[in-house]
Amino acid sequence: MGREKKVRALTEAERRLPGELLGRLRREARGLGRWVKVRKAGVTEEVVEKIKEGWGEGELVMVRFGVPLCRNMDRAREIVEGGVGWNDRVEMTGGLVVWSKKDALVIYRGCNYHNASVPSGISWESEEDNHVSTVKSNAIINRATITENQEESPFVAGTALEINNDTLPINETLYEREANRLLDGLGPRYTNWWWPKPLPVDGDMLPEVVPGFRPPFRRCPPHLRPKLTDDELTYLRKLARPLPTHFVLGRNSKLQGLAAAIIKVWEKCSIVKIALKYGIPNTNNEMMAWELKASAFHNCVVPHLNNLIGKDFLPGRVANLIFKREKELDSCQLQEEDARLKAFRSLHNMDNNNDTLPSASMGEACSEFQYIQTKLGDVGEYEFDPKVQIEAEKERLEKEIRKQERRLSILQMKLERSENELAKLNSSWKPGEKVADQELITEEERQTFRRIGLKMDQFLLLGRRGVYDGVIGSIHQHWKHREVVKVITMQRDYSQIIQTARLLENESGGLLVAVEKLKRGHAIIIYRGKNYSRPLKFLPENLLTKREALQQSMEMQRRGSLKFFARLTAQIISDLKDRLGNLEGRNEEMMSGTSENQK
Repeated sequence: MGREKKVRALTEAERRLPGELLGRLRREARGLGRWVKVRKAGVTEEVVEKIKEGWGEGELVMVRFGVPLCRNMDRAREIVEGGVGWNDRVEMTGGLVVWSKKDALVIYRGCNYHNASVPSGISWESEEDNHVSTVKSNAIINRATITENQEESPFVAGTALEINNDTLPINETLYEREANRLLDGLGPRYTNWWWPKPLPVDGDMLPEVVPGFRPPFRRCPPHLRPKLTDDELTYLRKLARPLPTHFVLGRNSKLQGLAAAIIKVWEKCSIVKIALKYGIPNTNNEMMAWELKASAFHNCVVPHLNNLIGKDFLPGRVANLIFKREKELDSCQLQEEDARLKAFRSLHNMDNNNDTLPSASMGEACSEFQYIQTKLGDVGEYEFDPKVQIEAEKERLEKEIRKQERRLSILQMKLERSENELAKLNSSWKPGEKVADQELITEEERQTFRRIGLKMDQFLLLGRRGVYDGVIGSIHQHWKHREVVKVITMQRDYSQIIQTARLLENESGGLLVAVEKLKRGHAIIIYRGKNYSRPLKFLPENLLTKREALQQSMEMQRRGSLKFFARLTAQIISDLKDRLGNLEGRNEEMMSGTSENQK
């Protein structure tokens, strides 16, 4: 059984307009050649004015949407037909979309449309449409009344309209209702959002500075690092993908209001997603991330500005309990210090010693330190025995020598293992010998083939693997279509370049024409010969395979690194032994001087 075909939902124009009128409008819409362009900033007040100017000339206006609204034309249709657009003070067109194609929408103005600063209700050609028009007019009047009587919120300047959700019909999904419940009360929504609902909070409308704001209290659990590991970051990024976007931001600095809103979201959700606005000049997501990290949190993923909670974040209630507990512990510690000081005074008074007691106003630690200094003198003036210092330095040097010798033995063991692996690979590599009866070419032919090879765009590039069986097979494939092949190598030593050229000549059976210096690397030009015949096997058996050639290159690199560090460690051991010998000489001189003084 196949899948059931999804029933297409009727548009607003199909439900309101008669079929004949809708058909006529769609036929006229297909012939429109002028349109209003909606750019990255979205449906702004300027766009609405242009649409109304177009309605003054005709009843249809075409609107083309750019990035990002062109990615979600359903959302663009909602914005155009809705009541609010760029912000809460910009009225939308109030028209109906009668035709759409790709990134274009054609909007119908209505029958008795008249251009005004605040559009009244638009009547349509049916009784139901008259009822809808009356409802829309009443909604606009109520919105204006609410806006006039609305008090400014202490948290957000210019808040959005407060709507009683209990009186509205439930036409949202459970996902949207839960997201709206999470974002309610944080600030005005960004209604020009280009992705599906729920609408995120507009971070630019939040206050720049919040009086009395302080970063959240953080306390990492025992034996845990406050930073997130790679596995945790991967897990949180996967977890954040299906979540809705909570905030939209276009401002780089002064984000205390956004930080305060993020902390509120963290009380219910461990991840906060922030998107960047399109069309805002000079936006820098790295600067936004650092500003937010400095004010609210520790961990941030910069590319999409998805702000992740750290392991050391504590909710408000837990932080308040910790503050209260720490205050109690501080008071208990002060009481304990007072009790210890009283006990110390009583014991000192019982002592028959006539030494003066330190000042009672000082702390216990300071009093004890002064008392010890008075009785025993200054500890810093104590002179250590030179013999003890020499013995300590000698012990330290011997320990360091043992450590470096152990490191050298490990390096030598690894070097021996690498040489064994390299010997196994070299045993399977048997380069061919040069052919005695080789074809000869004249100097003119050599110069001709040289010019042809240098002008060729097709070439073979030798990498770190060097010459292996696949390179020889590729050379024969080149010779199938052309007489000359150009091989480019990035080697720097000229002797190695000549050796590579001779090896290619012997293994392929061709004639070496020239080795030329290029801007990057050297070009080895090889001619296939007049009596060339394609071999039965392109891949020679006496050379290494591609995998073996890579292993050989890695082992050679590893052997070079091990030799370098082994030589460096041996030099360190030699220097330490010299220092140890000098130290023993000083010790012997000191011992001999002491014995002479005793005599």
